Amino acid sequence: MAETQKQFLRRLFDAAIASAQPALCVPPHLPPAPRGRVLVLGAGKASAAMAKAVEDAWAGPLDGLVVTRYGHAVPCRRIEIVEAAHPVPDAAGMRAARRMLALTHGLTKDDLVLCLMSGGASALLPLPLDGLSLDDKQAVTLALLASGAAIGEINCVRRHLSGIKGGRLAAACHPAQVVTLTISDVPGDSPVDIGSGPTCGDPTSCADALAILRRYRIEVPQAVRDVLESGRGETVKPDDPRLAGSATRLIATPGKALEAAAALAAASGWEAHILGDAIEGEAREVGRVFAGIARAVARRHQPFRPPCVLLSGGETTVTVKGAGSGGRNVEFLLALGLALAGEAGIHALAGDTDGVDGMAEVAGAYLAPDSLARAWDRGIRPRDSLDANDGHGFFAALGDQIVTGPTLTNVNDFRAILIEAGVTPPG
Repeated sequence: MAETQKQFLRRLFDAAIASAQPALCVPPHLPPAPRGRVLVLGAGKASAAMAKAVEDAWAGPLDGLVVTRYGHAVPCRRIEIVEAAHPVPDAAGMRAARRMLALTHGLTKDDLVLCLMSGGASALLPLPLDGLSLDDKQAVTLALLASGAAIGEINCVRRHLSGIKGGRLAAACHPAQVVTLTISDVPGDSPVDIGSGPTCGDPTSCADALAILRRYRIEVPQAVRDVLESGRGETVKPDDPRLAGSATRLIATPGKALEAAAALAAASGWEAHILGDAIEGEAREVGRVFAGIARAVARRHQPFRPPCVLLSGGETTVTVKGAGSGGRNVEFLLALGLALAGEAGIHALAGDTDGVDGMAEVAGAYLAPDSLARAWDRGIRPRDSLDANDGHGFFAALGDQIVTGPTLTNVNDFRAILIEAGVTPPG
């Protein structure tokens, strides 16, 4: 049986995910053994799988603690794995963060702290600064997620309300050597934004965090405002001498994942073009822009000739106004489909490489030229679904959701638009 367009796009998505698996990425970047002890600390959706990769490759003694999302744990022998909530933090994550800081007590310059950081660490290490509560952190997180703020802006606020992020974990490890292995899930791969940078000096300020809250008109508890206005939330800066022994290594990135998908497409006989790995903006607006590009390729063979595949990554945002079940990838696809209006020969897949788009245990979805027509036949009005931020509900009704389960990695969003050979361009 011939491979369908949906199956082909799913293979590209799977190739992107496979390229960022910790078992593949962690071992080549492990540092030499120190004279003293090895302490492993980590957080993120990929952190448990990263810990397992460390254990499998490390010959000497080590111990430690990592915290991952519920359902993302991997059995380890020497490193303790704790599960907590994401994207809204919970008490389990707060307890793990406190224990993590406690484990840094008594470290010496002969010791090595191996930090394993991946996307999701911001929510999984919710240690409120003195004067703040977990309820405060949860309220701010929910407001930021619904505001349409970019991930860099969200993490700037988080860093300035945290007792462990914004370089504070690395400062607590001083004078030990700190080596951080990171799997990037942020546009631009800035280490300070991956998990809000627990081991990275932060060039932003409390004033920057306040400006972000004003920009998006986010109302926060008075205790939060007091921390920022007083400057008590100031983070550890890049020139802090306690960070002199800290190094960060990017071991997997969205760009490398897109390159893996492009290589598979080429091996399958398709021209592949990577449009960018750091695309941001409102998901529905990005969908409309990409529809214009795809239509230009299909109709006018500009800027590429079909048949081809357009690949992109990054992290779009959704300003939530409806009460539906959605995420940024399905919002992108629904807007793309509405703008294409059934254009023949254009298929698309979008998904989060961690297997979770928004709050749902669904990675994303597949869009076909007849998706809107099939929705109308079922009594579903696509525009109403978009207005309600109900992308998951829309694609679930069509049977076109992409469900991977926990992928144990996280290199941000993956988008692939397949454009089959179409009409001959004029002239």
